[in-house]
Amino acid sequence: MILRALYDYYNRCVDKLPLYGMANKQIGFIIVIDKEGHFLRFEDRRIDGDTAQTFLVAQPVGRSSGVCANYLYDNSEYTLGYSDKRNPEQSKKYFDAFKQVIDTVYELHSDNPDLCALHRFYMQEQSAILEQVKSDPLWEDITKKLNKKYSFFSFLIEGDTHIVAEKAELINLRPKEDNLQENHICLITGDKAPSVILTTATMIPGSQATAKLVAFQKDSGYDSYGKEQGANAPISEQAEFAYTTALNHMLAKNSRNKFLIGNRTYLFWASSNNEAALKAEESIFSLFGVQDNTDDPNRNIEQVRKVFNAIYSGLLYTDMDDRFYILGLAPNAARIAVVYWAEIPLKEFAGKINKHFEDMTITDTRKEKRPYFGLRNILSAVAVDGKSDSVSPNLPEALTKSIFEGTPYPYTLYNACLNRIRAKSAQDEISITRAAILKAYLNRINNNQNISTMLDKTNTNEGYLCGRLFAVLVKIQEDANNISSVRERYMNSASTTPAAVFATIMNLSSHHAEKLNPGRMVYFEQLQQEIIDKLPADGFPAHLDLQDQGRFFVGYYHQRQDLFTKKSENETTNE
Repeated sequence: MILRALYDYYNRCVDKLPLYGMANKQIGFIIVIDKEGHFLRFEDRRIDGDTAQTFLVAQPVGRSSGVCANYLYDNSEYTLGYSDKRNPEQSKKYFDAFKQVIDTVYELHSDNPDLCALHRFYMQEQSAILEQVKSDPLWEDITKKLNKKYSFFSFLIEGDTHIVAEKAELINLRPKEDNLQENHICLITGDKAPSVILTTATMIPGSQATAKLVAFQKDSGYDSYGKEQGANAPISEQAEFAYTTALNHMLAKNSRNKFLIGNRTYLFWASSNNEAALKAEESIFSLFGVQDNTDDPNRNIEQVRKVFNAIYSGLLYTDMDDRFYILGLAPNAARIAVVYWAEIPLKEFAGKINKHFEDMTITDTRKEKRPYFGLRNILSAVAVDGKSDSVSPNLPEALTKSIFEGTPYPYTLYNACLNRIRAKSAQDEISITRAAILKAYLNRINNNQNISTMLDKTNTNEGYLCGRLFAVLVKIQEDANNISSVRERYMNSASTTPAAVFATIMNLSSHHAEKLNPGRMVYFEQLQQEIIDKLPADGFPAHLDLQDQGRFFVGYYHQRQDLFTKKSENETTNE
């Protein structure tokens, strides 16, 4: 199902993806030679520390531990016989394999000047070539970058503007190998065609350069009915090319069809090219990817909300067959592990995202509103160091699943949020993101006891009321003394064992209130009494369970926001 969805994505985007037999490849270093095959210099085609210029070249060969050279480009061991892991003698078989490719095509087309230059270059001994390239000023830096994704080499004939690996006339000259593979029914297309033995590498962050989504072992106990490698799960050559090309396209550095959390890579795409599908893809990138608009980061989030509202309400038309896909990947030795997969109708998916917005929405009195709905923002709020990448590896997967499927948010998120609030209570106020997390978690697991977006004076939950009352007592001290020692000293105990501390806090608060003007004193007394009247007659609860502890902090947050709103309104009125 995953492979079929990727295959369909290739056909949907075929006008902007390489045609069969071709691939976009980063090549970081160019070997410049003259027409006589003499080495002249290296050219550095790197863009930054992690990327290099991309060229449209012949599709890479499938290889794991075998020796098989790419056509007109490859790594340093194949093109120059140099490896940072093996000596030149051990690397000779790789060098000879690449040289053999050049010799074979030259014998067929010896009148081509580019092939003549390459042939003359490889008429030299391996040691002579190494001696020449090592004298280049760029060589020392090259040897430090051999494990990079862009660490491939190709050739440029002096005076040309295109490297040999991207020249269409040379690519068309590559020898056609007789396909000796037996025809099988392709598990992706259902057509009978020659199948691949090995699949193309689809490297993700943190994986090996040869990592693959689908990999076949040999003589490892996984062969069935005497079949080996690709014959165990036949994939035709064209279908394999399509799905791996689609996968590598979405994995590209500047792709807007992916987002990364820790060592997890998430890809997403729609099944069609209509307006709703394209806007859904862009919106998911805005919600979960890196924010582009730093001047007004909330602008992207509001646009996401509008898009998914339009899709769900029917303002943006979607067909019943329109689907949305999410694929979560993680590095796993020489392979790529699938950690998440979802296929859902686009309109239904829009409803799930709308539900996430609804559950996470909470009153916001900040002057400069910042987004807090995104996956990265949520994870950062519960991380010990405030960095989303440092949370436990399983949390991003669980949270992603809950957002995309509309299921309850993970308990680990809720518990981590409570812990961060308790750890920060002495230094900081409860942030909007943490308050929203608590509200969203509690609402999803208690459908019949929803917590509202803003202050709810009808809510009689003991935890919520205790949080409201605590916020009032903190505010009294702040207005009277311009300090908040009550919050710093008593918040954690007030949120777990209210009966043990509220008598002390209220006694302190009565002394603080005496410093206020008569109008404010009466206002706070009435507000306290309104809250206390809703508590049980036997007084404050002795203990709050974990859910009510969350309601305590939400009640505190709601009341604080309401108090600041009231103060702003009063100041405006007085003006």
